[in-house]
Amino acid sequence: MSDMKVIVVGKGGREHAIVRALKESPSVPQVYAWPGSDAIFELAQPTTDVTCIPELLNYIKSEKIHLCVAGEESYLMEGLSDACEATGIPCWGPKRAGAMLEGSKEFAKEFMVRHNIPTGGYASVSNIDDARGAITSYPCVLKYDGLAAGKGVAVCPDQTSAESFLKEVFEDARFGDGNLLIEEYLEGPEVSIFAMVADASYQILCPARDYKRLEDGDGGPNTGGMGAVASPKLLDADLLAQIEKTIVRPTVDGLQKDKNPYRGFLYFGLMLTTAGPKVIEYNCRFGDPECQAVMPLIEGDLAGYLLKAASGVLDPSYFTFQDLWSVCVILASAGYPASSRSGDVIRGLDAVKEARVYHSGTKRGDSGSFETNGGRVLAVVAQGTDRESAVERAFADAANVDFEGALRRSDIGRLHFN
Repeated sequence: MSDMKVIVVGKGGREHAIVRALKESPSVPQVYAWPGSDAIFELAQPTTDVTCIPELLNYIKSEKIHLCVAGEESYLMEGLSDACEATGIPCWGPKRAGAMLEGSKEFAKEFMVRHNIPTGGYASVSNIDDARGAITSYPCVLKYDGLAAGKGVAVCPDQTSAESFLKEVFEDARFGDGNLLIEEYLEGPEVSIFAMVADASYQILCPARDYKRLEDGDGGPNTGGMGAVASPKLLDADLLAQIEKTIVRPTVDGLQKDKNPYRGFLYFGLMLTTAGPKVIEYNCRFGDPECQAVMPLIEGDLAGYLLKAASGVLDPSYFTFQDLWSVCVILASAGYPASSRSGDVIRGLDAVKEARVYHSGTKRGDSGSFETNGGRVLAVVAQGTDRESAVERAFADAANVDFEGALRRSDIGRLHFN
């Protein structure tokens, strides 16, 4: 379609990466974004006077936009895809019933148990006393049931850390009302698997690995992600085949059996245990920051693919993944993840030569320069024919970028590859 129009819903680094990949598609679509950001609007056309999903749908119809691509999970839980379907607008993103795989960790666990998908054991509790009684050993994993922007999970090595998180959940109500899951602690390397899912069909994409802890050596608090590495070479063919057989295919089949049709990105956060791969979590959208590492590897027409996929047809001929390594280094603002600082001028963006920069939390200041405007500020992403060269390029360009109080890890793409 030579006059294709696509709108991406979201405002972070993941959406910035998706917008750029769509803009680089050979079909050359006109790309719009909502709510977007100053950086995204350098590539995509902003929506005007849109403040909610009903107004967004009116805008899509008035502009004759052909496809809505959901980036952020919160809009899916608000019923974005359901509303699109009701008004005849193709949407790449699951309806709210499918998005519950991410929107409720208890829903996801019940789904996995029902369909014999390997995962850790768990208990669901609704108060602090029951939570204390359900924790029988350490380390343990505590997960708030609902959406929490990647911050509702705590890996607790001892009673002191567990008590601190229980207080956040039940006494401070940091994440709102909701149950807490006490999960079995799984050990092994983590890996992120992404799939395009259209009803009973799926296509597995390039695997990735992210780094959730704030500090080098996987120390410090959990975050939304401090970096990622992606490559078709990340997993060997036998392991990927095992993951497909025991996890991906049963998940897609399970959605069909539950009469819960799903069209959109589906993320599988996995732990490669000695007993085989097990699911840590599902996300009903592309992972962040893994998306920023994966998107530059796409070679082909992502826009044309997604338009066709939204109608229920996955056509793998539209794109392939370059046989490279891609490394993403995140720069976060002072105080992250407990808080974030805004208004710090970002220096050195013009000095980035080989890498791509995706903006997660930035804004244009009065001077015209980009400033920090959130916890995770931006991602610097570079590729190489081998992992070591991709790591060197990413860190070399990331070293050019700085702002007051900037936080970054120095072992992205290095740790877990020894």
